[in-house]
Amino acid sequence: MTANRLPLETCSTTEDTQDNVKRYSYWRLRMMYSMMIGYAGFYLVRQNFTMAIPSMQSDLGYSKTQIGVIISVAAVVYGIGKGVSGLLGDRSNARYLMTFGLLMSAIMNLFVGFSSSLTWLMIFWTLNSCFQSMGWPPCARLLTHWFSPKELATKWAVWNTSQQIGGAIILVMAGFLIEHYGWRFAFYIPGIICIFLAAFLFNRLRDTPQSLGLPSIEEHQGLTRGVHVEEEEHLSMRQILIEKVMKNKLVWYVCWANFFLYIVRMAVFNWAPTFLREFKGSSLHLAGWQAAGFDIAGMFGGIVAGYLSDKVFEGHRGQVGTIFMLILALCVVFLWKVPAGYISLHFIGMVAIGFLVSGPQILVGVAATDFASKKAAGAASGLTGTFGYLGTAITGVGIGAIVDYSGWDYAFLMVSVSAVLSAVFFALTWNHRAQVLEDMETAD
Repeated sequence: MTANRLPLETCSTTEDTQDNVKRYSYWRLRMMYSMMIGYAGFYLVRQNFTMAIPSMQSDLGYSKTQIGVIISVAAVVYGIGKGVSGLLGDRSNARYLMTFGLLMSAIMNLFVGFSSSLTWLMIFWTLNSCFQSMGWPPCARLLTHWFSPKELATKWAVWNTSQQIGGAIILVMAGFLIEHYGWRFAFYIPGIICIFLAAFLFNRLRDTPQSLGLPSIEEHQGLTRGVHVEEEEHLSMRQILIEKVMKNKLVWYVCWANFFLYIVRMAVFNWAPTFLREFKGSSLHLAGWQAAGFDIAGMFGGIVAGYLSDKVFEGHRGQVGTIFMLILALCVVFLWKVPAGYISLHFIGMVAIGFLVSGPQILVGVAATDFASKKAAGAASGLTGTFGYLGTAITGVGIGAIVDYSGWDYAFLMVSVSAVLSAVFFALTWNHRAQVLEDMETAD
């Protein structure tokens, strides 16, 4: 008897499809853990400066305003660099750009550790910020090429936990190193670690699925029914930047939401150890653990916000961002008004702020790529990043000067108002989401 057989072409196609599924599964996992480890490394040679501020002030005799100038200049350079790196990221191999950025950032940290003068500290920390800007755009490119809009916010949130992981590790590590060996070792040790992490990134990362002979993520997950995907393939990079990014009012709303969001986030990020020590009466070691609680809570807040925007709000990032930012404003006021000495309440306030600020921060990048195009993912997220770090610049010299001349109360007032303004700009995108999701709904 002759057994029924599938045509040779059908068998071959089925085998190719199964092979692609297995390869996609392997490479998506590999890309995710590599990006997470690598981006956590960027935070080891970034957030160490915030922990070193009190000891640097004591050892070198600089005021908060002088230290704030370093933070602000570095933030402006980082913001501009993020925009430039975004443009480069859309045109270059993410593997090389991210590896180079981490390696050079590690080297700059070693130079900071050897410095004492305000000028050299500013030069090396500003250069560090320049190389730090090469971390986010490659990840935005990789995420949008390896994960589809139907899952992007959740996957982006999982990747984003690398910020909290790296931030929490360095807050505790730096606190230990500073107390036992001095503030310079908070730059030496992370710098050395990240040189090895750069080698790890170079070994693990690859660029797009197509560079490995795989189909695009939209093809792989059957999301190519929308005509906009084909239309974008015929647009030049210049056309996509102008039409999908620069002329897109939704991208600009997200930029301004991020501007005010980052005033909140980086005010806590840069000044938490200092204000917890001075304004709330915590020791440096305890302040480090309280600030670490902010980062750890952010891991869960980001994942919750990503899941809600993907599954509950069906891709409407602005709705989730608005809700989170309004609640965040209330939590900032709570931390502000809790009296000194109430350690458990300070910890609750830091955890709540960390949980709530992380979700909208993730959704900014996802929304920017939703409203623009995955071909301009680096440029769109880079532009929002530029606005974010203009907000950071305000929290550097701005918070430092406000506290020096008016006290912490006025600094908290500024942060609270910024949270409300961020919610307003998120609300302007309330009814909008990625075009591919609209196309799928229309087709269904």
